[in-house]
Amino acid sequence: MNLTFLGAAQNVTGSRYLLEAAGKRVLIDCGLYQEHDLLYRNWDPFPVPPASIDAVLLTHAHVDHCGYLPRLVKNGFAGPVFGTSATAEIARIALLDSAKLQAEDAAFKKTRHEKERRRGPFQEVALYDAADVEACCGRFQAVPYDQPTTVLPGIEATFVEVGHILGAASILLRADGRSIVFSGDIGRHHRPLLRDPADCPAADYVVMESTYGDRVHEDSSHTADQLADIINDTRQRGGNLIVPAFAIERAQDLLYYLNDLLAANRIPHILVFLDSPMAVKVIEVFERNLPLLDDDMKRHVRDHLSPFHFPGFKPVHTVDESKAINHITGTVAVLAGAGMCTGGRIKHHLVNNISRPESTVLFVGYQAVGTLGRLIMEGVSPVRLFGQSLPVRARLTHLPGCSAHADRDELLAWLKGVKARPPRRIFVTHGEPESATQFAGTLRANGFEAAVPKYGERVELT
Repeated sequence: MNLTFLGAAQNVTGSRYLLEAAGKRVLIDCGLYQEHDLLYRNWDPFPVPPASIDAVLLTHAHVDHCGYLPRLVKNGFAGPVFGTSATAEIARIALLDSAKLQAEDAAFKKTRHEKERRRGPFQEVALYDAADVEACCGRFQAVPYDQPTTVLPGIEATFVEVGHILGAASILLRADGRSIVFSGDIGRHHRPLLRDPADCPAADYVVMESTYGDRVHEDSSHTADQLADIINDTRQRGGNLIVPAFAIERAQDLLYYLNDLLAANRIPHILVFLDSPMAVKVIEVFERNLPLLDDDMKRHVRDHLSPFHFPGFKPVHTVDESKAINHITGTVAVLAGAGMCTGGRIKHHLVNNISRPESTVLFVGYQAVGTLGRLIMEGVSPVRLFGQSLPVRARLTHLPGCSAHADRDELLAWLKGVKARPPRRIFVTHGEPESATQFAGTLRANGFEAAVPKYGERVELT
């Protein structure tokens, strides 16, 4: 059994792990890179011929874990793609949105670069289109949680609930008399909407994320209070609340908090725009998968207090509806994608608000190195948006309690939940170098053998 790290090795996006076992090649996750300095890898030839890969297994439907899949199919992959049913549903929505954004972004960059008489660092074309997405989604095979499934002759997979987003799983693979767990992105306990993550399954090896492996989150019990303070302050200053929100999970979590605050009259009854057709479609997936939700969320729905249907909530579908938001006077809240400000409608709302001292830009999720969201959070000013250089004058804040990623202590608790002997070795991935290195040190201090693999590194699992 051999494992090669083709992504998320000392960085946070582009998750791709190639497992060679039982005479087969299995790719666990097939994500897009989103860090600016690593985008070229999306256009580079895949490190192994896609046609040589026998199956793909998806931990969840975020594009940094599934967004390269249509390109893989386009370039020759012809095998099945396994994931939970909710992952299959959400992945199709995310991939179609990715194809649309790529086409728009490529056309815009090509026009702008022609005017500026320069070329981008990679081809100004989309990686794939909607037809490629449909061809890819036709290969999905849904698997249930906690049921061992033969995905290829000699290779058995068990998908275990991990609480990061709807449908997310860690994956236990057994082959050649050995076992390995791929953690995917590990969620948190006591979160709105979703059930708590299960403990790490027992295995010989673990490939484990470390997004927040170097820190501990603030107490999430204060999240609603913090959000109320931010909204009330913004209303008092007469500005808008602009939230770069990940369309999958984070947007729905925020609606949960907003619904409760409005019902308790703790915030003014402002209009709340969900300016993300993708997030609106994901809400429909939530409503079709109520058994996967937390008991509190089920109770909300039963009591007709669904956070997806409250007064003042305005789902936005069309571009014209999105543009019309900018003509509304008074304070509004706008939740728009993309969550790291790398594309989508959030950039248009930033253009109209980032230089307004009365407005607030609220970050609710991880901002990868090199993304526009990370630059804004770090205080860079001015920032470049659609070829314009804009000073950052809006209030910048964040809501750490909204994170869907486990922190250092929660990651360690997940691993210590193993009900049998500890794994022989843990490979720490999906974290920036400092975070991954620090978390590997934490693991060693707790008696585990841990390594931080490099991009392209190949190891034999004996």
